[in-house]
Amino acid sequence: MIAKTQKTAAASSQKQFSELPTTRPVTPLLDGIDSPDDLKRLNRAQLPQLVDELREFLLYSTAVSGGHFGANLGVVELTIALHTIFNTPDDQLVWDVGHQAYPHKILTGRRERLTSIRSKDGLTAFPERGESVFDTFGVGHSSTAISAALGMSLAMRYQGKPHKAVAVVGDGAMTGGMAFEAMNDAVQQNADLLVVLNDNDMSISQATGGFSKHLATLWKRGLAVDIDKDGKPIITKRSISSDDRRIRHYLHMANEAISDWSIKIPETIAEKVLERLSNGELPVTPSLIESLPEKIAVKLADDIFPENLFKAIGFQYFGPFDGHDINKLVKVFERVKQLKGAVLVHVHTTKGKGFLPAESDPITYHAIAKVAASTAVMNTKQTSEPSKKPAKKYSQIFGEFICDKAATDKNLMAVTPAMAEGSGMVEFAQRFPKQYFDVAIAEQHAVTLAAGMATQGVKPIVAIYSTFLQRGYDQLIHDVALQNLDVMFAIDRAGLVGEDGATHAGVFDIAFMRTVPNMVIATPKDENECYNLLNTCYEYPGVTAVRYPRGAGIGVEIDKNAESYPIGKAVLEQSFNANQADKDAKNTPMALLGFGTMTNTALKACEILAKQYPQTAFSVYNMRFAKPLDVALLDSLLANGYQIVTLEEHQLMGGAGSAVNEYLLAQAAKRQIASPRVLNIGIADVFIPHASHEQQLAHCGLDVAGVVAQIQPLLV
Repeated sequence: MIAKTQKTAAASSQKQFSELPTTRPVTPLLDGIDSPDDLKRLNRAQLPQLVDELREFLLYSTAVSGGHFGANLGVVELTIALHTIFNTPDDQLVWDVGHQAYPHKILTGRRERLTSIRSKDGLTAFPERGESVFDTFGVGHSSTAISAALGMSLAMRYQGKPHKAVAVVGDGAMTGGMAFEAMNDAVQQNADLLVVLNDNDMSISQATGGFSKHLATLWKRGLAVDIDKDGKPIITKRSISSDDRRIRHYLHMANEAISDWSIKIPETIAEKVLERLSNGELPVTPSLIESLPEKIAVKLADDIFPENLFKAIGFQYFGPFDGHDINKLVKVFERVKQLKGAVLVHVHTTKGKGFLPAESDPITYHAIAKVAASTAVMNTKQTSEPSKKPAKKYSQIFGEFICDKAATDKNLMAVTPAMAEGSGMVEFAQRFPKQYFDVAIAEQHAVTLAAGMATQGVKPIVAIYSTFLQRGYDQLIHDVALQNLDVMFAIDRAGLVGEDGATHAGVFDIAFMRTVPNMVIATPKDENECYNLLNTCYEYPGVTAVRYPRGAGIGVEIDKNAESYPIGKAVLEQSFNANQADKDAKNTPMALLGFGTMTNTALKACEILAKQYPQTAFSVYNMRFAKPLDVALLDSLLANGYQIVTLEEHQLMGGAGSAVNEYLLAQAAKRQIASPRVLNIGIADVFIPHASHEQQLAHCGLDVAGVVAQIQPLLV
């Protein structure tokens, strides 16, 4: 083969938007696509129009529904190209995380339902196998797609199925160790696997770390490993748009890459190349190295990209390509599809592509709320009543705490796996950069990194979502708790999380943490308690966790001068009907033990129950800690014959209520007395579907009405 180089065609011009459409746009091409088969019937010249229509429809539908925004806008061209070339669903397409799967849903028969996404009974936020045959794998967490696609590929090879497995993974998700474990195994298995690396220099936050720098190195050369019609690698000069938002790339425009290129080429080859450049013509023409034999051409590719990590692992590498050039993407995938073995195609996209505010601020526009709701609020007629100060988000409270604490304690070290914005750590990162560590999407590493820090006498705090701490469970046990290291976990998104659904629900953390020796688990009921339990656990010399919910609190003022709470001690929040009930010994008193924000629900429920059952004494306790339990309180309730109700926004199996049961039953047997009557209120042994948080609570019987209804049979 004779290697040829050609100028990369400029990407087709796309529409730019600065405002979200308020009415459904006119989309004649898109309206005719109900499956990828319809897409394949389009003339290739129609694809740029389809790109514009799909992006505009996406802007409109996401404005109606709310949801993940920037990542979806960035993969419009990529999604169209994949479904045009590959025979989905026979060819298995796996989207890592799934933040970018809205265009995929639109092109696979769910266009008119997209406005229902993330709503009760609507489309799921992420690909889900039960929703469509085109959703080949349920996703939601990062770095899983390559493993899943590899598993599909190996199974199809064993079954003799001639289909392809394609994993689409972002550069942020590639920092998860699991992705590299899968790539290593793919080469070992000689698997027929295509990995599409969607490089937008972002996860939710700005991409960081050595891998990000490596991708920048590949990008900065202004060259690409392209593929010819015979499937052979060729070197092409790649166009870089002048509006590329990544500053690091501004420094390495394609015109500057020639010198870098010539340095990397062996001298004998460089002379031949530079002869063709003697007149100063740019870009590189197709005839530039057409006379070079195949072996030299391959050597040329190796010398231009000598440090390519993917090639070093054993993948065939192509790219980087402009991920918004639909014609180029179609051609590349058409040719790559014919290859066997482990192949990686590297494409560069812009998060928020086509919507100017999102392009300039991709972090803010990672996800958006329903625009219609926001507009309604703005258009509400102003009244003379003073506006109520909005309640703080729990992530804000955590952010305030670490800033306050770091101002007086230089031993505080804050670690996050790519969740700076979501965890409320932006101000801390700015004020205390030497004490802030964003480790990218690498939860296991984050936990053990903190363990290592703790051995040196500092106090690390790992800010992590509940659902993501699951990924660092072994490290929590082995590297932190077993050594009883002084590490604190600030666990955000505890409990149900609403529209993101089961993949992101933090409803297992009490269960998997309370079984681990040396753990202290705090469950604040409101904003003030959250702040002060964070302080309590920070001051505690050992392994602690404070779990708090997503979103805003209830508007409680924070007393930052409060003393640290006693570890494992509950407090009586309120008693109801105590005097009246004392007059009638026939009525068994009832104690409601609230964990976290369910304490507030217990109080509201008791206000209703106290009126319905005036001869029954009700006591509401704020347990504050799921571990250790206040055993003195439990002993007292057991001795005095109380009926006991536990309330938690967590799975019942293995949760806080289960811990209460274990203790009470053991003590009843030990004392040879009757077992107490206990009702556990929480989440049943099922995954809870996506809906609003309020709808999810009602579904689980965890709203006030549901709690009242569950308690009433005990009072008959």
